[in-house]
Amino acid sequence: MTTARARPRTPATDTVRAEWLRRVEAEYRSAAITQHLTLWLIQIGASPDLVRGGMRIAADEIAHAEMSHETFVKAGGEGGPQLARESLQLTRKSDSAPLEHDVLRVGVEVFCLGETVAVPLFKELRETCSVPVARRALDRILRDEVRHRDFGWALLGWLVEQPMADELRAIVEHELPRWFERLRASYAPPVRGTERVMTPDERAWGLMPVSLYRAAVDKALVRDWEPRFARLGIDARAAWRAR
Repeated sequence: MTTARARPRTPATDTVRAEWLRRVEAEYRSAAITQHLTLWLIQIGASPDLVRGGMRIAADEIAHAEMSHETFVKAGGEGGPQLARESLQLTRKSDSAPLEHDVLRVGVEVFCLGETVAVPLFKELRETCSVPVARRALDRILRDEVRHRDFGWALLGWLVEQPMADELRAIVEHELPRWFERLRASYAPPVRGTERVMTPDERAWGLMPVSLYRAAVDKALVRDWEPRFARLGIDARAAWRAR
């Protein structure tokens, strides 16, 4: 009978350990960025619902980091994340521009893009995950990512109702192609013919091949970005195709 401290029977590879440690680092970074964004929301007098939402998301990300680290340890990992402290904060693009401009940039790129694509990504990761500790982490993360996605779109909707709505829309239209390009570089890099084959055990630990990351990004474009941006008069498909 397996005890609470026993390692799962499905063997974990170095790739599994490296990926779950990377997720710990990513969750800490997300918590710090969201906490900083929430400060900006307070400074611009944003809706209290948005401020509370940002605080809750930061707490979620810490819980995700804890669960990811537990999975890393159960996979045989030792130690903790190596965090670049300079990456755990937001910086102003221009001190002379309204703070709302930077709130918009972070809200759209991190939440309307990043957290939106995270929903199909984690759904796919969870699909074949059968190692209990990893499955519990992915269950919690997927459930929270839906709310994080919705926070981003609620924030964008609030911003474009403010007096500077036209200039904020112009920023999105101008920068969306670049934001998409960065997202593709992270989640859907070009096919190079050297993609590593993912083993069934690694899939059981909640990993998946790059090809499925690309498929999730394509799904988010059709199901989320095109219709959601269209409601704001922004052509996401044109931005996606731009280089």
